[in-house]
Amino acid sequence: MASRCAEDVHDETSLYDEFATMTTRIMVKKYTEEHEWIEMDEGGKIGTMGITEYAAKALGDVVYVELPEVGMECNKGDTIGAVESVKSASDIMSPVSGKIVESNEALSDKPATINKGPEAEGWFAKIEVQDQSELEGLMSKEEYDAFEKD
Repeated sequence: MASRCAEDVHDETSLYDEFATMTTRIMVKKYTEEHEWIEMDEGGKIGTMGITEYAAKALGDVVYVELPEVGMECNKGDTIGAVESVKSASDIMSPVSGKIVESNEALSDKPATINKGPEAEGWFAKIEVQDQSELEGLMSKEEYDAFEKD
């Protein structure tokens, strides 16, 4: 009986380790040199993307957003939309290759949502990622913070 209990504890520990690893993977947000971000969902297939806080501050008050069409296929680096502010306009580029599965339509009516929460409710679009390995070439939060300061 004692060995059976030890096995149960080992199994529970393995499950905990698996869950902890999976949770860490889920919560990872990646960044580009063009000041865009992507965060993968639990299944690791759909990424939510948008512009960074740094980009939103640099743009100033956002007055117009051109969203990508749902179903649009794009390659990493392709322009998928644009953001216009009172100061300037900026293209939004896809950080990975894939297919757009959702656009944040709330931005059409309230583009300033990007200023309030560019890395939260101001997300731009969701993409079904074609090649997971493209995420490896993007920066972590720490790498992006260092890049942004340069």
